[in-house]
Order: sequence, then structure tokens, then C-alpha cells
Amino acid sequence: MKTDNQSLLARSMAAVWHPCTQMKRHESLPLVPIARADGVWLTDCDGRRLIDGVSSWWVNLFGHNEPRIKAAISRQMDTLEHVMLAGFTHEPVVALSEALGELTGLGHAFYGSDGASATEIALKMSAHYWRNLGQPEKNRFVYLADSYHGETVGALSVTDVPIFRTAYAPLVRENFAVMSPDPRLAAEGESAADYTTRALADLARVLAAHHGEIAALIVEPLVQGAVGMAMYAPEYLAQARILCDQYDVLLIADEIAVGFGRTGTMFACEQAGIKPDLICLSKGITSGYLPLAVVLCSDAIYQAFYADETAKAFLHSHSYTGNALACAAALATLQIFRDDDVIVQNRDKAQTMSRIFSPLAEHPQIRHWRQRGMIWAFDVIDAPPDFAQKFFQNALNAGVLLRPVGNTVYFMPPYIIDVAQTQMLCAAALQALERSINPPRP
Repeated sequence: MKTDNQSLLARSMAAVWHPCTQMKRHESLPLVPIARADGVWLTDCDGRRLIDGVSSWWVNLFGHNEPRIKAAISRQMDTLEHVMLAGFTHEPVVALSEALGELTGLGHAFYGSDGASATEIALKMSAHYWRNLGQPEKNRFVYLADSYHGETVGALSVTDVPIFRTAYAPLVRENFAVMSPDPRLAAEGESAADYTTRALADLARVLAAHHGEIAALIVEPLVQGAVGMAMYAPEYLAQARILCDQYDVLLIADEIAVGFGRTGTMFACEQAGIKPDLICLSKGITSGYLPLAVVLCSDAIYQAFYADETAKAFLHSHSYTGNALACAAALATLQIFRDDDVIVQNRDKAQTMSRIFSPLAEHPQIRHWRQRGMIWAFDVIDAPPDFAQKFFQNALNAGVLLRPVGNTVYFMPPYIIDVAQTQMLCAAALQALERSINPPRP
């Protein structure tokens, strides 16, 4: 049954509260009604097509309507769609946990439904770990300035984005923020390496002063997403691991956005040659087909909960923990990585895409052009206050979905994007940039 755009928009405004949105704004800037999707393309109810340049909030790895993932979900539906994981188990969740353990070097996967729930699991698990070891005072956390780890109350306590956090400040426990390793923040004349050293010194200072009350350091490895794709050196991660070991603090790697190949390796921590104590995964784990999140931990953490006393158990749960359909989608995703040699193919593709993006990199009104793996970003000089909204709308008019963060424009397309589609993405971004900073006269 065909639905026209206006009818769907009216119904959505009347019935749906959209996320991360001031709903009144949609009185003048209508929602974008999507009827179907295929590959990199989103299609609205009137047949207009858009290139999904941000992978639908960073989740879609292999394109919409991917037949292998659809088939895996369909096969699983014939046997088991879901069963509670408390007291029960099933083949997809066991197989996925084994596969993720092999990939990460960590074990005993604990499942949730989304990125924020993974953060909550990791924070609670790390504090409870110290409690079980007889150190309940170690229950606070260190996080990077400008970091984002989700919007539930626990996750907000380690998130440093005012627009998300300010309204809920009375609900949020204070933790320790340390300097971001983002080299864009270096002082004039200061090298990126020197700035990294200074950021590490700040981390060392906080750990030295407060390690007796700190359960864990949580980081977004290599790329801080919500602050505008801040890309920092692997050396920071490597030294942070050493400092955590020195001060007896756990390291939580939030790979929710950057895992599954986004930074050029399966997981970003690989580029620093480290293994965290806990790793949070979501978004691309199912290629965007079904909600799923997971936290994997070291054997030492798991063993601290393995006891006769119920109070020492990790008493945390979600109704759809380890959903069989979502696990089937995740297993199909991992199979595609193997069958298509995705990590290697992406390295070659990223080089080609960077060449195509060169007109943007050379544009006189941008700075800090940067790329890591399959993520590209740039900052716009002297962007107007409403730049993000203008660019978003102008990009839609040019046939692409791009959603800036402040004055930062980024590309995070599905891995299947081809040369012609990349050229269209670049041309549309250039057009949107010009129209957003130099609007045409009426």
C-alpha cells in the first residue's frame, strides 16, 4: 500500500516523538519520510532517492536490503525468534559469543539492546568487580573531555556533551574528566605529538591523585564521534593502557561507533596494540538490521563474580538480552567480513575515496581535513550559527543524507559504496557547503 509523503508526515508529527529533536522545528523543516531502502540508497514515498552518507547513524555496514543478512534472519525465524536468556541459552547467542571472544581476546559476552545499555553494563560491571574484590570505594570513572557514551543516566556521567547532559545534571553523578587527546586542541605552535604527551600527563595526574576511588577509564578509541569526529593518535591509547595497569584501574573501550572496521581495523584498539579489560559493541554488530549490544570482559573480571553468593552475581538484565534473531544478523555480519575480506577491501576503497574527496580537502573554507579508515571529516571555517541545519537541508536537496555535528561535516557511508556514488557524495557535499556558507541571493 503506497503512502504519500504528506500523510505520513502528518501522522508522524501527531503520534511519534522523534529522538534528539526539537519537535517544533519540524513545523518549518519537515521530517524526511522514507518508504524503502536498497544498498546505499534511501527512497522516500514520492520516489526521491538519497545516498545514506552516514550509514543511518553509523549502523549500516553493508547497505540496506542485504540479502545474506535477510536470509539469516529469515532462517532463524523458522526455529526460534527469542527466549529469555536467564536460565536458558541457544545456538546463535553461543556461536556469536564464541566468535566475538575470538576476535577481541575477551570472553563471557553480556548482552543488551543498544549502545547506551552497553555503557551502563560496563560501568556497573567494573564498579561491582571492585566491590567483589573488597574495594567498594573504587566506584567512580575517568572519561575524556568532549566524550560521548550514551544518554541514559549512568552513561551521561561519562559523557561530556552539554546539549545532552545539562538538562539532566541533577540526576548525574560527577566523575573525572581529563583532557581530550584531540590534536585540534593543540596550542599554537604545539605539535600533535607534544599535545598527546600533555593529554597523557593530565590523565596520569588524575589517576595518581584519585586511583583509590576510580573503577575504570572509559574511552572512545581513536575517534571521539559526537564532538565532531575528533581523531587522535594510537599512542594515546597505548600509554593509557600502561597508566591503567600502573594505577590498578580498568580500561573500558567503547567501540560502539568505531568497531567492526570503521577505523580501518576490525576494532580500533588493534591499532594501539592493546587489549582493554572491557569492550562495548553495538551499532554495526548487526549491520543495522536489529538492535543488539554486547560487553565482553577479561577472565579476571568474570571470575570475580563467580561465587556462591547471589550478591556477587551481576544482577543486570534486559528483556531481549541475546535475542536470537539479532544474534543471527550479527553472525551473518561477521560471515560477510570473512567472505568479502572486508578489512582489506576497505583499505583500498578508502584510498580511492580520499582521492575523490580531494576537492573538499582543498576547499579554502575548511580546515582539519582528516580520515581514519572509512570515516572522513572536516571543519568549516567561520560557519554561521545555523550551519548544521542549513547544510543538512542543502545536502538533502542535492540527494544525500549528511548530518553535520556543529561546524563539522563527516562521511561514514556503508562499506559497499562505489566510485560513482562517492563522486555523487562529494559533489553534493561541495554544493551543500557553498550554499550553506554563501547562500544564493533571493
